Amino acid sequence: MDNKIKVGITHGDINGIGYELVLKTFSDEGMLDMCTPIIYGSPKVAAYHKKAIDNQTNLTVVHSASEAGEGRVYMVNCFGDSEVIVNFSQPTSEAGKAALMSLDKALSELNKGLIDVLVTTPLNSSTIKSQGVNFPGQTEYIQGIAGDGHQSLMMLVKDNVRVAFVTTHIPISKISSSLTKNLIKEKIAVLNEALQRDFYIERPRIAVLSLNPQGGGGPGSEEYEIIEPAIEEMNEKKLFTFGPYPVDEFFGSDLFTHFDAVLAMYRDQGFVPFRTLFPEGGVNYTAGLPIVRTAPAQAVEYDIAGKGVASTESFRESIYMAIDIVRNRKRFDEVTAHPLKKQYYEKRDDSDKLKLDQVDDDTTL
Repeated sequence: MDNKIKVGITHGDINGIGYELVLKTFSDEGMLDMCTPIIYGSPKVAAYHKKAIDNQTNLTVVHSASEAGEGRVYMVNCFGDSEVIVNFSQPTSEAGKAALMSLDKALSELNKGLIDVLVTTPLNSSTIKSQGVNFPGQTEYIQGIAGDGHQSLMMLVKDNVRVAFVTTHIPISKISSSLTKNLIKEKIAVLNEALQRDFYIERPRIAVLSLNPQGGGGPGSEEYEIIEPAIEEMNEKKLFTFGPYPVDEFFGSDLFTHFDAVLAMYRDQGFVPFRTLFPEGGVNYTAGLPIVRTAPAQAVEYDIAGKGVASTESFRESIYMAIDIVRNRKRFDEVTAHPLKKQYYEKRDDSDKLKLDQVDDDTTL
């Protein structure tokens, strides 16, 4: 790709660490050699955060990402001359409104092709819901706007460890009733495709966790009635799927290191061991969508907002991963668009004449 990838970035909760992550990351001019960052936010709010953390990152204000060139940090002003009040460490409805305006503008320009990828900074869903907006979470909201009917999949990634989730923002009491064989099969299929196309893994190995303690050897029957049949059917389709594994044994014995990805039944089942393994760093990736969206695996972190001490490791990784995925998709699509003919020798033919045959339609890397 000749031109630098345009990375759209939302400002998240203006009372949290979003602006700090962006400003500190792009104070390193070397980042501009990799991409063109376009922040969707408020110049006035950015100036307030810059002063609070003593940051000198220069921002070039534009009306749209279409005006962005290269070699600068750009900001699309989503608020005009309106005053936006910053109250560090406070969950306010105004912050929720500002976070949603930033996200909506970024998604609009992403759908128009004005930016190549989306990186979202942390927001507080409750401050958006307080305005009467149906907002289960950024992943679900983004799927509804930019998903084009595709099934999304939340995935946490750090190096070669990838943890995905069948269910995310639902009460614990409703997890069992939400699980079906078809849903698990859907998520396995989305995860397998993402591993191949987005991470360029030829034959992914996927581990599936059990729902109940002891992998169904104790209470509960979901393993035998739902999870195991789903795994068996996906293996019949030649997807390398294994399990179900009890979560304590799986992560406690380092068994997870033998797989390309892990599919957890619910959010905390995968998030807790992931965060234990990686207290800092890691990326929240939304797989399965036609667009590329990543986010730092961080919360709003009100307790340290405005103090200049937030770690930018996860945010940087989110940018790197978004760029890598765009390139991997391009490479994968080019390789699989026109498969080469398969060459072989017909064993029953003593002439040793080279035969040609078309590869199967479903052949992938």
